[in-house]
Amino acid sequence: MPKQGELVLLISPRGKRYMRRVEPENDIHGTDGLLKMTDIMEAGYGSVVYTHKGKPYRVQRPALHDLVTGVKRQTQVIYPKDIGYICMKLGVGNGTKIIEAGSGSGSLTMALSWFAGDRGEIHTHEARLEFMNLCRRNLDWAGVGQNVTLYNHDISNGFLINDADALFLDVRDPWEYVRHIPSAVKPGAMCGFLVPTIDQVSSLLVELEKGPFDEVEVSELLLRKWKPVPDRMRPSDRMVAHTGFLIFCRHQEGLEEINAQKSLGTRERKQEAARLERLGLSSIPEDALCGGIGPVDGDEADDDGGLCED
Repeated sequence: MPKQGELVLLISPRGKRYMRRVEPENDIHGTDGLLKMTDIMEAGYGSVVYTHKGKPYRVQRPALHDLVTGVKRQTQVIYPKDIGYICMKLGVGNGTKIIEAGSGSGSLTMALSWFAGDRGEIHTHEARLEFMNLCRRNLDWAGVGQNVTLYNHDISNGFLINDADALFLDVRDPWEYVRHIPSAVKPGAMCGFLVPTIDQVSSLLVELEKGPFDEVEVSELLLRKWKPVPDRMRPSDRMVAHTGFLIFCRHQEGLEEINAQKSLGTRERKQEAARLERLGLSSIPEDALCGGIGPVDGDEADDDGGLCED
């Protein structure tokens, strides 16, 4: 049964969803009639209650998805389809210590708090005081955030926490802050970024090339639902398409020693020469980069099969 102070999700016969705090005086008044909170408390989760006009409402316990999509917004929020992948890539679990920057309305902060558990720590930095306060209100509203510390802080001066297990930046120009990451996270920590445009992705990748970062990944997640009609299955008319590019990498020391041992094909040699040129370093000799090993990570084969030219 819903307890006083909890959030409860009520769904009307037409599918409209209401999130309400369970308080005896918090009745719902609408076109379907009066829905008494005392009736909801007595009915319990997974049951049906009726308005005074006889309209049935389903009573449900809000899931994390409901909480994330139900936050009060003053900023663009991170969508659930991205949040799930972010938490998996960062390895968020009970006891993990996470640095976040760009708290915004707190949708990701809420999920990080949920997954990090009572032994975890979420340290979120927000430069604008009004957004930091909004994030805290949304955390309190959702009943999470006991493991979250909020900082009204501009990360251009660095992060206020170190020795973190993972880090995520949702800021306009993340490449400006990459230099502060190595001193804030543990060796081998996963780092993630969210940006909306491909130009921002390119600027970030150029900065990540300077190291010490490895296992760089750029992703875009699209969610298309299907209409659940057994004899007429087809995609829904709308989908959640582009909401942002996700970039992940791992903080990794000793990369120069590792790269020196790699055998590269033609394409990889050209890519390495371009990288060195961007970094203002001298190009390494062709024979030092020539190993005859084909591409990795699913890249297509080189025209010459990855063999060195005579």
